[in-house]
Amino acid sequence: MTALLWFSAIGCGLMAGLYFAFSTFIMGALGKIDSASGIRAMQAINQVIQRSLFIVLFFGTTLIAAALSVMALMSPEAPLRAALVAGGFVYLLGMFGCTVAFNVPLNNALDAHDASSPEGARFWQTYLARWTRWNHVRTVASTVSCACYIGALAAS
Repeated sequence: MTALLWFSAIGCGLMAGLYFAFSTFIMGALGKIDSASGIRAMQAINQVIQRSLFIVLFFGTTLIAAALSVMALMSPEAPLRAALVAGGFVYLLGMFGCTVAFNVPLNNALDAHDASSPEGARFWQTYLARWTRWNHVRTVASTVSCACYIGALAAS
């Protein structure tokens, strides 16, 4: 369990950092350039990220968060239990659920737009606002989960 806690704490921290970077300056920078370039850049980011170690971290941390929650629910240790269940619940709902329900569909919709079309330019403005809003949720969820796992490690 300790090894899983370490992996989850580090994984959630890395995810929080990545999402924080997108929320605080990457999306802002993409919004400052012309829409066609911004769209192409985000489409390229979405293609590259799906073939990177990010995917291993994304799914690995999600699976371990789920496993830790199940293990915690079966454990009689109350302080650890609360931190593990909270960390897993927040991560699974706020990070994974948000990604699947909001960010990925927005990415798919962006991929369907021609970067140099007027429709693409209009959608880009909507995309920037919505995608970033949901990314803020992922940032907070990953950070809270990281804190829960660090708390569980400190208590163990």
